[in-house]
Amino acid sequence: MWPFDKKEPSTRLRSFAKMPRRGFAAAEKDRLTNLFQGSTVAVNELLKRELPILRARSRQLAMDNDYARRFLGMVKANVVGTNGIVLQSKARRPNGELDKLDADTIERAWRDWGRIENCTMAGKLSWKDVQRLVVETVARDGECLVRFINTQSNAYGLALHVLEADYLDNDFNRSRDKTHPEVRMGVEIDSYGKPQAYHLLAAHPGENTISFGGKIYERVPADQIVHLYMTERPNQLRGIPWMQTAIRRLNMLGGYEEAELIAARVAASKMGFYTSPDGDQYSGDDFDAVGNLVSDVEPGSFEQLPAGMSFESFDPQHPTTAFDSFVRAALRGASAGLNVSYHTLANDLEKVNFSSIRSGVLEEREHWRLLQSWMCEQFCDPIFRRWLRSALTTGALALPPDKYEKFTEVAWQPRGWSWVDPLKDQKANAEGVALGVMTRSDIAAAQGKDLEEIFEQLQREKIMAESFGLSFEENQPTQEIVDEEN
Repeated sequence: MWPFDKKEPSTRLRSFAKMPRRGFAAAEKDRLTNLFQGSTVAVNELLKRELPILRARSRQLAMDNDYARRFLGMVKANVVGTNGIVLQSKARRPNGELDKLDADTIERAWRDWGRIENCTMAGKLSWKDVQRLVVETVARDGECLVRFINTQSNAYGLALHVLEADYLDNDFNRSRDKTHPEVRMGVEIDSYGKPQAYHLLAAHPGENTISFGGKIYERVPADQIVHLYMTERPNQLRGIPWMQTAIRRLNMLGGYEEAELIAARVAASKMGFYTSPDGDQYSGDDFDAVGNLVSDVEPGSFEQLPAGMSFESFDPQHPTTAFDSFVRAALRGASAGLNVSYHTLANDLEKVNFSSIRSGVLEEREHWRLLQSWMCEQFCDPIFRRWLRSALTTGALALPPDKYEKFTEVAWQPRGWSWVDPLKDQKANAEGVALGVMTRSDIAAAQGKDLEEIFEQLQREKIMAESFGLSFEENQPTQEIVDEEN
């Protein structure tokens, strides 16, 4: 026997201080981030795999979901509006002055071409209709195609053909070789990713038609197509639906609301069970074809119970008290992904005050202005330039073709918005003009108006008033506003 007892090694767990992480916390990999791996896939590879299902789900929401419909309506109303994005010619003389005669000629011809019978090949859409259709299509599908068609159907030699993105086949991909250029998702590109042509399907892939010989494509040069979409990543060739981050939330919210509605309807009806102390079966009055008991239940009606039977009610409590707050929370998340305020998306003004709604409206308008600017640059400008060349070539625009560059100088006037707080906004505008940091043109443009048209209308009103022997004194609104606020 040893003089000292031999002790077994301790099995007690030792604790060690966690070593500090030498890197980004967001990049840490542990059990809490197993499902949050992220993606390093190139944007076009990602779109090649997932764009069709994204677009299909977005379209389904647009058909069935109230909030999705509301969002698309907001896009049309705020980006395009009632009067559309209006052309203002800025053709100038060599001395820099506005050539009003040429400008008026261009604007009149543009308005004439924008009529229903001239603008599109189908003869069903005006220029304003095309704008609304295109921006709604881009918001829902992520992209839209507008093709230029040289035609003799109008004096200007040009009409538009609006196409859904489905005509651009996601599955048409080809590597570059010595004889063929690269094609990605139907878009033919050069080595820098610049579109050279679009390979369009001869028919919509969703048409209920029989095709022999496989898919048939038409190669259309890039200068014949306006491919409109928001670019979110470099080298991106196709567009992403604007509702993509809100798709799952809106779909599940719609299902939840439907379930609650059904449950509330069931709860509002007379429901219960017939029981017997002896366990006897209640045969009821009627059976269906397979022998199941049929019992008609109508609100406000009562039945006489059979002898020995008792009635036990079933009273589900729906809708639950948490229904309203849950829906609000879900819609706040969805509205953030859609870049709109909650109260406009949900049409809910119950718990807002003037300050909060004013702040939300002003922030939301900045987003709409961003989309308006994008629409003018990416859509309106290319179409106008193509129309101008065609109109000058055909002679429909009675101006010298060699002055093309002069006539391309234009400004686009999108819709504006009324003042949120008229007294304060007018005072701020008046002070801005007085300080020289704002012009009357800026104020008119913010409301979607043309200052020249305002002055012309004022002049006509003045002449009309004088013809009736009336005179209107010039007032000073700035001082009146100050006095009103004081």
